[in-house]
Amino acid sequence: MSRFAASLFVLAAIAPMAPLPALAQDGIPITVNVNMARVLRISAPAATVIIGNPGIADVTIQDPTTLILTGKSYGQTNLIVLDSVGEPIADTLVEVAQMQAGVMTVYQGQSRTTLACAPTCQPVLMMGDDGVFSNQALASSQLMQSAAN
Repeated sequence: MSRFAASLFVLAAIAPMAPLPALAQDGIPITVNVNMARVLRISAPAATVIIGNPGIADVTIQDPTTLILTGKSYGQTNLIVLDSVGEPIADTLVEVAQMQAGVMTVYQGQSRTTLACAPTCQPVLMMGDDGVFSNQALASSQLMQSAAN
């Protein structure tokens, strides 16, 4: 098995509590939910990580063989991992999906709002939601954040 294929295999492995995604060479992307993070382990030390579209996902190097992938907005992008001499360790597709469990979408005519219900329903900012609803949810979140500081 080549170093690249071995790295992709290890990159596809994540924290033990989550299911393993399919291998990147199978054409199936690594998935993460919007506003969630997952741990990716690689076999060779990473020096540089690149996300094709940082508006969709973000990745940070936790330690040389551990990456943290965070979903920012739903869609697809790619992840490239380079070693200290600029050689590719991995190059794979990342898919960011909207979380389904505990999330309720409410339609009122053409207006859409999203709520996270676990166990009490609270507004959640999701792309495509009604602008007035989103602005109110964002203002409420910012007010709570400023009160906490």
